[in-house]
Amino acid sequence: MNAVPTLLAAAPVSGTDLLLWVAVPYICLAVFLVGHVWRYRQDQFGWTSRTSQLIEHRWLRWASPLFHLGAFMVIGGHVVGLAVPDSWTEAAGISEHAYHTTAVWAGSVAGVAMVTGLGMLCARRLLSRPIRLGTDRSDKVLFPLLSATVLLGLSATAAHNVFGPGYDYRSTISVWFRGLFALQPRPEAIAGAPLLFQLHALTACLLFAAWPFTRLVHVWSAPIGYLARPYLVYRRRATPAPAPRATTGRTRQASPFGRTR
Repeated sequence: MNAVPTLLAAAPVSGTDLLLWVAVPYICLAVFLVGHVWRYRQDQFGWTSRTSQLIEHRWLRWASPLFHLGAFMVIGGHVVGLAVPDSWTEAAGISEHAYHTTAVWAGSVAGVAMVTGLGMLCARRLLSRPIRLGTDRSDKVLFPLLSATVLLGLSATAAHNVFGPGYDYRSTISVWFRGLFALQPRPEAIAGAPLLFQLHALTACLLFAAWPFTRLVHVWSAPIGYLARPYLVYRRRATPAPAPRATTGRTRQASPFGRTR
């Protein structure tokens, strides 16, 4: 366990490493934070996903659940893999082999679902002329960047951990990731990572920088409070008395002598 930090500390750090793995992440993080404040103050009415469900819903009915479910699983896997040290999972009784096996196969399923849903959303936007005409400049940046980030992550997992010999990113990339938020950057931890993992990390940083200026801001407006909202009680109105039926033909009048005329 002590060999990895020693090797990382001994690794040389070049100017390119400082630019890619220290300057770029911090710049993207600053744009992410400041951009959200600016977007909320300047464009509150545009803080939406700009849904196109009224234009086309057959593809969206399948694509949207696949993409969002896969995205939630992928984000959860990244939080555990990058933010939680391996010593914590081992202390919880989860061995490294069990964690690695679960992460690879669950991540692969989540990645396939996310890629399938994203592919259907992109195809739907390209094949439907009304939706294509409604695509703005931010969407033209978001969809390629999001696709590149997802495909690079899935390719890195498949190439190194599914069909390859395996790569322990928790001792390298995770160390670099946590160091950024602890204000103790460790560029040497990711400088020696495989190229696919490095490209995945860079595109993810660019995606976070573009986030405030795209439809992704609707993530922060998810109606989570709806799940805890109390039930609305509807009361049935009192049934009105039936209106008298109209009579047809001659009206029969009662005679004062007890007979009708």
